[in-house]
Parts: sequence; C-alpha cells; structure tokens
Amino acid sequence: MKTGYPDRRLAWWDARRGKRNLSVEDTEIDWKAYMAQVEGVINGTYDYTQLQGDTGPLVYPAGFVYIFMGLYYATGRGTDIRMAQNIFAVLYLATLLLVFLIYHQTCKVPPFVFFFMCCASYRVHSIFVLRLFNDPVAMVLLFLSINFLLAQRWGWGCCFFSLAVSVKMNVLLFAPGLLFLLLTQFGFRGALPKLGICAGLQVVLGLPFLLENPIGYLSRSFDLGRQFLFRWTVNWRFLPEALFLHRAFHLALLAAHLTLLLLFALCRWHRTGESILSLLRDPSKRKVPPQPLTPNQIVSTLFTSNFIGICFSRSLHYQFYVWYFHTLPYLLWATPARWLTHLLRLLVLGLIELSWNTYPSTSCSSAALHVCHAVILLQLWLGLQPFPKSTQHSKKAH
Repeated sequence: MKTGYPDRRLAWWDARRGKRNLSVEDTEIDWKAYMAQVEGVINGTYDYTQLQGDTGPLVYPAGFVYIFMGLYYATGRGTDIRMAQNIFAVLYLATLLLVFLIYHQTCKVPPFVFFFMCCASYRVHSIFVLRLFNDPVAMVLLFLSINFLLAQRWGWGCCFFSLAVSVKMNVLLFAPGLLFLLLTQFGFRGALPKLGICAGLQVVLGLPFLLENPIGYLSRSFDLGRQFLFRWTVNWRFLPEALFLHRAFHLALLAAHLTLLLLFALCRWHRTGESILSLLRDPSKRKVPPQPLTPNQIVSTLFTSNFIGICFSRSLHYQFYVWYFHTLPYLLWATPARWLTHLLRLLVLGLIELSWNTYPSTSCSSAALHVCHAVILLQLWLGLQPFPKSTQHSKKAH
C-alpha cells in the first residue's frame, strides 16, 4: 500500500519560499519510484507484490508499466529528467488539443474561458510539466477516447478508455456515464461487444502478471480499498483525522456517490419518458424512436459522471486536480442557469484553483472546494435543459 510521500516532496515548497535554489532534479516527485518499479519488470519480475519503488509498492495496472517502460528507455533509464519534462510538455499540449476538439463540438463554452484553461492554472502546469505524475498520461488517453466517441467510433473509444484505465484507476469514475451511453446507443446486447473490448484489453495487458501471480496483480493494481494519509488530503482537511480514516465515513461517501449517480441517470440523463429499463432493449424495439446521441449528451454524461465521483472521493491529492480540471468550464457553462452569471462562474473557477494551490490544505480551503463543487452540482441538477436534437441546432443556439 502506498502510504505517503518522502520528505523530498516538500523541497520545492522550500525553494519557492527562497530557502534554496530549485534544480531540475528537485522537481520530480514520483518519477524515481516509477522508474524503479518498471525497472523491476525489465529485470524479469512479474509478481506485482515484489515490485517496489522508494514511495512504496507498484499500485497501478499494467498499461502504466508499458508506457513508463517506454519513458524509461527514452530518458536514459530514467536519469534524464529534463527530457522527461519535455515529453510531458508535449503531452500537455496534446491534452489541450484534444480538449479543444471536444469543446469545439459542444459549442457551449465562451471562447474567453479557454484563456483561463491554458494560462491560469499553476497547479496543472506543475502536475504535467514538472512533477511527471502518471495522472496526465491517463487523462490524455481518456480525452482521446471521448473524441472517438464523439466521432461515433465506439469500438476505438472503448479501446482507449480501457487503455486509460490501465494507466490509473481514476478513469473508472467516467465508467457509469460510458455504460449509460452504450446502453442508450446499443441496448444491452449491442453494448456487450463494446464492454468486451474494455475487459479484453485489461486481460491482454495484464496477462504476464496474471500468469505469474493473479491475486497479487489484481489486489495491487485495482485496490479499491487503499487507505490515504490525512496529511495529503485536499478536500477533507476540516474533518477530524479519526473520522477521515473511519470505514463508516468511506461507506457513507460510496453510498452518496452511487445514489447521486442513480438520480442523475433516472432524472437527468434518461429523458425519453420510458422506464430506465427500456435501455436494456434493442433501440429499434423501444416505444420512443431512438435518436442519435448528440455531442452534448455524450460529453455532459461523461463529465458529470466523473464530477460526481470527484465530489464524493475519499481523498483528493494535489495531482488529482487534472482528473477534472479540463472539464470544469463545460460543467459550469453547459447549463443556462440565470442565477449563475459569467462573473460568478469565473469566481467558482478561481476559488477551486485557489483551493488546489493552498499548501498545505486548510479547513477553509477544503470547505471552499466543497462549496464550489456543491454550486456546480446544483446548477447541473436545476439548470439541465433538453439536449438539442442536432449539433447544428446547438451551434445556432450558441
């Protein structure tokens, strides 16, 4: 279990305060641990319980191993951190391109907001270009998957979605939304082959490790019960540590998460007038004639599914900001809530950014983050309007 970070994580904060000069080598955080973990695989160790780094055991699925194995060789066995940061800078630009392609098809967000997405987040730039976390790798694959879904290339979309999950499990927060879309588009039988792509890719990628120690691989790389340290939490600082670590609190968050997902699925995502069970039928046999999914239906469902998971997460660490940073403008501007003006939306974005840039987190910063999340959830629930029947109509409305 990955239980915390070494003291060197605090070095760059000291540097920012002028205590010492910051070198390129000081900026990486988990990079050395990643390189040690994949080096174990390169040396022939396929038992996940034996793969370790200086921050703990390997806790990510097999896709992470293969991608960072490539980075291991591209950076001189992980020693050329400058090269690694250049690669991640390209990854950052690729992420922006994929996100802009998504937003271009939805036509919901005013152009001036993209300035804040590109230039106003010190934290996101740090996570991508300096810290070399695996979270940006998972998210760029996720946004590539969404672009394929918007192009109605569902097989490829599911393939890249599964590949993103194989880098880091947080992508599973989008899974309820993806399942809903697959059922809406294809019905139960039609969705099975697409779900088979997702499951099959996980098996293929993990096969060397599954053959060696299947229990060890599954328990380490898909550990849903992993404990987090209170010292690194961004979202629950105002709670007593005993409550933060209590299993009943975790179960309550899970129950709230599932309940809200169900409510959105029943009352906001599914709006044909038929029972939700009608999604299990073949689309041609439903009472209401099936309509092609619009870009806004796809993006709204996926982004909302992920955001609900973020709101009820057991703990958010600083690198987790990229899990939803690029979706925030859509979540704030996609619904025409009159009470939420452009200025108030920008204020919410600013408070969220401030909360993520407060180190260490405080009771006030955590509380402010939850208030902002609640505002977004409220406007998603109250302001959601019927989706346009066509993309063209959406563009005219915009």
